[in-house]
Amino acid sequence: MHVIRPYGDTMDDGKVQLSFTLPVPDGARGREAARKLVLSWGFKDCEVVHSAPLSAEYSFYVAYGKTEASVDYDAVVADEASADASMSMDEVNEFIRRELGRKVVIVGACTGFDAHTVGIDAIMNMKGYNHHYGLERYSDMDAYNLGAQVPNEKLIDYALKVKADAVLISQVVTQKDTHIHNMTEFIELLEAKGLRERFICVAGGPRIGNKLAVELGFDVGFGRGTYADDVATFIVKRLAEKKKA
Repeated sequence: MHVIRPYGDTMDDGKVQLSFTLPVPDGARGREAARKLVLSWGFKDCEVVHSAPLSAEYSFYVAYGKTEASVDYDAVVADEASADASMSMDEVNEFIRRELGRKVVIVGACTGFDAHTVGIDAIMNMKGYNHHYGLERYSDMDAYNLGAQVPNEKLIDYALKVKADAVLISQVVTQKDTHIHNMTEFIELLEAKGLRERFICVAGGPRIGNKLAVELGFDVGFGRGTYADDVATFIVKRLAEKKKA
């Protein structure tokens, strides 16, 4: 057993920093309300170190607290898409030529009303992100980035048009579980059309985990720290598995 606690000033002191918004005006009463709220969560020695008005009726708080809670690190199972090491771009291209013998077609978009293309661009665009080239640069892939605010129906139609092997959905906005609605609608549309098994379905975003994506019907989900080679590796290996099945 490897028990760990938050680290603040000294090892295992349990000190943490919290930030949140309350629907009250900024001031002494608001700060006291914030302090009592943190204490009600089980924290000790709470101190509100910063507050600021967001509007006449809303205010923001930063508080320090101390917790006695701990976790057994040895028992932690990460929500990861794959435990396998990802292949490089050249390795993926060679794998495609050797195992599939044809180009892999991928379509991606940020669906619904989400206008944030940073995630899908990092995976799809030729320049990629942080020294990891995007799928458009892979010589043995045809990658189509449809951008943002793409209706699920349009994404499916385009995927059929170009005979895609995989469809990537990026979701950045998560307020009121908008991402869950969009992802669920996409899978339900595929199922209604009898197309769910036609594509490898990949979901991604800063708050998307593999567990959530699979529960919603996707093949895999990728969160923070994901690069194009991670996505490409999963897709080509899954295609190879399907070819052998």
